Amino acid sequence: MLLKLGDVAPNFTLKDTNNESVTLSDFKGKSNVVLLFFPAVGTGVCEKELCSTRDSMKDYEGLNAQVFAVSVDSPFSQKLWVDKHRFNFPLLSDFNKEVAPAYGAFYDLWLPGKWDLKGVAKRAAFVIDKNGFLRYIEVLENAGEEPNYNAIQETLKTLL
Repeated sequence: MLLKLGDVAPNFTLKDTNNESVTLSDFKGKSNVVLLFFPAVGTGVCEKELCSTRDSMKDYEGLNAQVFAVSVDSPFSQKLWVDKHRFNFPLLSDFNKEVAPAYGAFYDLWLPGKWDLKGVAKRAAFVIDKNGFLRYIEVLENAGEEPNYNAIQETLKTLL
């Protein structure tokens, strides 16, 4: 199913790196959500993206946004990365590969012919308003590209 602007965001419950459950619908009526999918812990572009997000966290907080980053990596590898980079937002493990496909942010085959990795999250960004509706969607086919941070923040500004 292809998601469109204005659709209700698919609900989910995932574990963070402290083994706490995070459920999207718990934020309904409270804050907007920025949902960032990324392919893999420990990779260069993913590191750049998440460190940039970390360094901009005050901007997101000022825009009433809770940020989550999601990959199919185990929560154990994510925890090592959180500790190394001191990320100030939760990383969520979609290890069972249920949420990324629901958002259309999923490679059945990533890096074909080189690594042939099956079932990896695409780099993607979603803004979900506090009523649970999708207000920004960016799914990148090229994992070497980063999301449009300015467009994400401009979208959040319209939701204040």
